[in-house]
Amino acid sequence: MDISVVIPLFNEEESLPELATWIERVMTDNGFSYEVIFVDDGSTDRSMEVVRNLAAANPAIRAVSFSRNYGKSPALNVGFKRAQGDVVITMDADLQDSPDEIPELYRMIKEEGYDLVSGWKKKRYDPLSKTIPTKLFNATARKVSGIPNLHDFNCGLKAYRNAVVKHIEVYGDMHRYIPYLAKNAGYRKIGEKVVQHQARKYGHTKFGLDRFVNGYLDLATLWFQSKFGVKPMHIFGLFGSLMFILGFIAVLVVLILKIVSINSTTYHFYVTKSVYFYLSLAAMVMGLQFFLTGFIGELITRNSPERNNYLIAEEINHTPDSSK
Repeated sequence: MDISVVIPLFNEEESLPELATWIERVMTDNGFSYEVIFVDDGSTDRSMEVVRNLAAANPAIRAVSFSRNYGKSPALNVGFKRAQGDVVITMDADLQDSPDEIPELYRMIKEEGYDLVSGWKKKRYDPLSKTIPTKLFNATARKVSGIPNLHDFNCGLKAYRNAVVKHIEVYGDMHRYIPYLAKNAGYRKIGEKVVQHQARKYGHTKFGLDRFVNGYLDLATLWFQSKFGVKPMHIFGLFGSLMFILGFIAVLVVLILKIVSINSTTYHFYVTKSVYFYLSLAAMVMGLQFFLTGFIGELITRNSPERNNYLIAEEINHTPDSSK
């Protein structure tokens, strides 16, 4: 199979027939073998009924329906597990992503050898209240992820080699950072294509402004996991050691000042009135807590079933000659 199109959806009954017809036309015109996987994220309208009718008319259409709304990331993850095509295309169900982009995305993966190609909606039909935070969000994501050539991390229109989607886990709200997840999994040939952004034709957006706050928190989580996910002691142990040393130095200062005070008739030093005393207590307690946090993190990591789960790009085995 050439292409799997994975489409998460939530209450998009009006746009689904037009989208399915559009995808079918593009695939037929280009001679692609394909499947379309609709993942219904707990819709409360007639979306799943519409998908059933579309599947009855087109055997290339498959569907998964959640019992309740889980979010876009779980929907993509479920679709990725079922995708069989050499190239996997993701797009939103609201008709703001154009299926006409599919042939070029497919070519970039197959002929130019990209692991992942992300769409860039250079010209957007969104209000400033959305476009300005989006630009700030993408600038931060480029800096933190180390992928400087992507302008639109959150674009729903992306193309992947099949191996990429099988080796990443999209959870929570991590769909915003799939290129970062792919990079951390070892897939570093990541490209970008300017794609057409179409004005929403039906319904309204399902995402609020809270996605920007959550996006930054998720980015911080992903950065920490990529840097210290399998070696938490390297960060917590370092901070803990520095804090403990700072506290120990403060203790020495307190001790020296007290000795000077004992041997002096004019200088009086009270330990409980010294800032160094409280600094030493706070620093040593915090240092111990950081160190224990790192130690507990190491114990959890060592007992994780994923601790030795390494992605193997290639393996060559020489079979012994049985005739010898």
